[in-house]
Amino acid sequence: MSDKKRIKQNLNRLQQVKTWQLVIVFVLACFVAATFLRLNNIGMVQRRDAVYTADTKGDEAAIQNRLYDLQRYTASHMNTDLGKGVFLVATYNRDKQALLKQAETGSNGNIYKKAQEVCAPQFSSWSPAYVQCTVNELSRYPSGQDLNSSVDLPPGPYMHTFVSPAWSPDFAGWSVVVCVVILIMILARFISVVILKIMLRHRYKNI
Repeated sequence: MSDKKRIKQNLNRLQQVKTWQLVIVFVLACFVAATFLRLNNIGMVQRRDAVYTADTKGDEAAIQNRLYDLQRYTASHMNTDLGKGVFLVATYNRDKQALLKQAETGSNGNIYKKAQEVCAPQFSSWSPAYVQCTVNELSRYPSGQDLNSSVDLPPGPYMHTFVSPAWSPDFAGWSVVVCVVILIMILARFISVVILKIMLRHRYKNI
């Protein structure tokens, strides 16, 4: 009889806190957690945009500083995944254009000037034959498209990827912990109430 009384007391204690009250607290906690997670993501986007701005300006020191800021922030805040990473498009294009210019100057020089040096002595004035000679001379050199495809950029730090932690000890991380704890409390309360009711109905139904 004392066991039955103790079970009823435990059941009454559990029922003092309503499930709907815990659900409301859980929803509010989820809203707070979502807000902090969103702020973390916004902070990452701001730092990523700062990298793109420095890349466009071509300031190498600024690029490195902004990349360091982005890496440090991403490594210490959850929900800051960079997706495919940060690609320094402007730096890549600048380096590629420099290599193309170097390759064109080093291998062919001014190909039009070279063609004129060959064809001009052969013709006293402009004529279709002069044009054909020029075309023939130009055909001996790779076209801009062929040159573009033949130039390979050396390996460089154009793509940067940083890992975001699954959980971080910041406002977002701790608010997620609160949500998980409240959810566990709701589930534990529900399971406990069900078990106690089953015990009262079956184990002590004849008492």
